[in-house]
Amino acid sequence: MGQTVKLKDIPYVPIDAFRGDVQQKIFTGGRVVSFWGKPEDGRIRLFMVLARDENARLEIMSTIVHDTFPSLTPHLPQVHWFEREIAEQWGVYPEAHPWFKPIRFHAPYRSETAGACFPGAPSAAGFFKIHGEEIHEVAVGPVHAGIIEPGHFRFQCYGEHVFHLEISLGYQYRGIEKALMKGSNKRTIHYMETLAGDTTIGHTVAYAHTIETLSDCPVPARAAVLRGIMLELERLANHTGDLGALAQDIGYLPTASYCGRLRGDFLNITALLCGNRFGRSMVTPGGVCFNVDDAIVSECKKRIERTFDDVRSAVALLWNSSSVVERFEGTGILSKKTAVEIGLVGVAARACGVERDIRFDFPSGVYRFAHIPVSSCPSGDVFARAFVRWLEIQRSVDFIRYQLQNIPDGPIYVPCAPLQKQALAVSLVEGWRGEICHCAVTDETGDIVQYKIVDPSFHNWMGLALALRGEEISNFPLCNKSFNLSYCGHDL
Repeated sequence: MGQTVKLKDIPYVPIDAFRGDVQQKIFTGGRVVSFWGKPEDGRIRLFMVLARDENARLEIMSTIVHDTFPSLTPHLPQVHWFEREIAEQWGVYPEAHPWFKPIRFHAPYRSETAGACFPGAPSAAGFFKIHGEEIHEVAVGPVHAGIIEPGHFRFQCYGEHVFHLEISLGYQYRGIEKALMKGSNKRTIHYMETLAGDTTIGHTVAYAHTIETLSDCPVPARAAVLRGIMLELERLANHTGDLGALAQDIGYLPTASYCGRLRGDFLNITALLCGNRFGRSMVTPGGVCFNVDDAIVSECKKRIERTFDDVRSAVALLWNSSSVVERFEGTGILSKKTAVEIGLVGVAARACGVERDIRFDFPSGVYRFAHIPVSSCPSGDVFARAFVRWLEIQRSVDFIRYQLQNIPDGPIYVPCAPLQKQALAVSLVEGWRGEICHCAVTDETGDIVQYKIVDPSFHNWMGLALALRGEEISNFPLCNKSFNLSYCGHDL
């Protein structure tokens, strides 16, 4: 990460050997970060980015496929979703894929393959069914109560007991990746800011890192610090809101009421720094668009301390209520083994005891100089997912305190040079949900011809489905909120 690689230098592996090579890399400590296709001379070139967290190393390999390729999913469950996406986008079929169906229900990017893999309407995709005299099916969504985004959940149940949950998404599909294949323009930054509206800073920083890497642009130290502060404010706002929402889901109103307001206070600090509560128009390739003076820094310090004191009180109410803790513990358990096998990231992974955090494993920007411990909990249940959020809130506040006290002098922006030609760059950022991955490929003129985005929700939706197995169906809202995944971040 932080370096470009020429397309001609990316290792090519014939498709017959590709699966074996990937398996070997996974079994020796690697994991799949991104897996995607790019048209090349009438065929599809598949790129796989693997991470080795223990030594902060990324590996990239590729292969060429025609209409089919042997599926890796039976042996490597973490590519399950990626292979379905490749088939949907490029019309190439992963042979022997165990549950082959669309994930977003859009037409293939290649017109000549339209309908090749997924003919028929979305309703024709079907759902997994369990048969038995007393088995029944519960369908929820895609339209939900309140302002929740659209997604469909299909439960196979015996009474209240859930045997299987299948999640169907795609209702928020906007064609952002396809639009980005036409190259960067004045709308690109707005696409990044709205990929997932609650992760504006995370995705925009990932995009900026990608462009800066391709243009060999050194970001000023002051801008890097301001980006770090904005990222942690985004984490604070969302983690605080999530703790309040978890309290709301079990009817514990004191914490729910407090945290709903306190989330807004953190968003208002973000607005103090850039004029927008979600951080839009703050980050740009080459730096940031808004500077801070002593008065803003002083006000920000005061608000951070005041808001954090209130959050600490609200969360103490949560942990000091035995009925709350009893409701959280043992609900929606996911084992560490399962989390590793399916490639969970972010809070969901760390709540299963997986020590995985881009800020620690693949630090960039200010995180190269500011150590943030990995916050984890081994129990893998709703309690763990809530407790990890509380640990991260405390450590984000410590980080912001230090950075506000030590903002370096200097510029906040430098212009980016033209992008390198026929090159690939990968950017990883630890958003508040987890690992964000952006990959960009340039052509012989230096224009972007392929842009691949992996939101943390793309890795984690299967985790929610598995966490519901063996649960009572009444636990679904609580489990769902404990993951709090993004529909639009997945659907792009």
